[in-house]
Amino acid sequence: MTYDLVVIGAGPGGFDCAVEAAHYGLKVALVEKDVLGGTCLNRGCIPTKLWLGATSAIEELHNQAKVKVASGEVVVDFTALQARVQKHLTGTRKAMAMQLKKLGIDLVEGLGSLGETGVVSVETSDGEQQLAYKKLVIATGSKPTFFPGIEPDGDCVLDSDMFLNQEAMPESLIIVGAGFIGLEMAQVAHRFGAKITVIDAMDRVAPLEDPEISKGLQSIFKRWKWDMRLDSRVSGVKTVDGKAQLTLFDGEKIIADKALVAIGRGPVTQGIGLEEKGIELLFHQIQVNEYMEAAPNIYAIGDANGQIQLAHAASHQAQYVAAHAAGKISTPYVSGPVPSVLYGAPEVMRVGALENEAYLMDFETCEVSRAQLAANPMAQAHAFTQGFVKVVWSGGKVVGITAVGHDVSRLVTAATMIVNQGWTADDIHSIIFSHPSLDESLLMALKTERTKIQ
Repeated sequence: MTYDLVVIGAGPGGFDCAVEAAHYGLKVALVEKDVLGGTCLNRGCIPTKLWLGATSAIEELHNQAKVKVASGEVVVDFTALQARVQKHLTGTRKAMAMQLKKLGIDLVEGLGSLGETGVVSVETSDGEQQLAYKKLVIATGSKPTFFPGIEPDGDCVLDSDMFLNQEAMPESLIIVGAGFIGLEMAQVAHRFGAKITVIDAMDRVAPLEDPEISKGLQSIFKRWKWDMRLDSRVSGVKTVDGKAQLTLFDGEKIIADKALVAIGRGPVTQGIGLEEKGIELLFHQIQVNEYMEAAPNIYAIGDANGQIQLAHAASHQAQYVAAHAAGKISTPYVSGPVPSVLYGAPEVMRVGALENEAYLMDFETCEVSRAQLAANPMAQAHAFTQGFVKVVWSGGKVVGITAVGHDVSRLVTAATMIVNQGWTADDIHSIIFSHPSLDESLLMALKTERTKIQ
């Protein structure tokens, strides 16, 4: 038989695309070489959030103890936590498989690659299987990337996948890479009492965020007595005598129980026959046109096309591609503002343009307004008042919102809608902001006097 749509990869993008296409009445096959859910469910977003959720009371108690209203100890059983994570992941994958079956989607387990024109070849446990298709979606996701000399060895030097599969949390941890992955995992280890060392070649943590956000994060981490080695280059890291030994370019050696290498992720696009079909790759990223097409009748979504490495961005692209493949939409893909969040305590939220990016829009009208979380009753209630909300304006409209501090991920959907709608000063009172709520800091930031970006 010939499928209307074959999807390679069952992560957030691939799975959602298959499901949406089936709802449109297409006959769909979903190819997956590992397990349903991809990196996000099994080795990324979800396990990390289960860790952060289980340990959040530790940080909450610490904050309340600082203002002398609580005392005691919160003890998290790491073995039990890992068991709960696996139970949750297993249950979620089972529910996903049931949904595929209910929708009549054929799940083909094996490594898929592009064969002859219009055919995907799948290496299954029962031998090679050929899937003929009318349209194809490549949603093969991403994997951790490394520099020479800074590769994980699976012993004391770990990547994020290995770190999440540990049987015990180390007493000391080196984090190589101060991006979101490294910082979230560092926060969990910190809550378990680990001594943290963060190393990055950039001069600040979360280097893709607003510099003021980075400064706020660094201030908090320093208060936690993290050893911050920024603007530092690593020449190598390896296991020596049962410890992780990291060497800087100046020759200094740093020793810890474990080292986590979290310097980035790259697309999984090699060895599946893409280039042989004329599909263009740039740094292993599949190049697509405005319709998410890499070649006639072949789409690429999510981390595979490298446009933005976020699960919800992949899912959004998936919804569009399914509709386009089904003939339900013919206009080019438009993502709109894409929100991002660093989870934990503190959290970082951002959507739209940063202050330094607003220059590219209209330099003459670029402004910022902000509110400190110290004035917010909910931040006060949780004894975590460090942080702020910043609004970026251009041409009298909101073009970006970012925040750092307690629970600011709660602001992300409202902020995304405000940026998407391009609020002006006249729109600020178009909805009622609840009191007391963290949302009031967003309202205050919108109302505060603006200053011109220098």
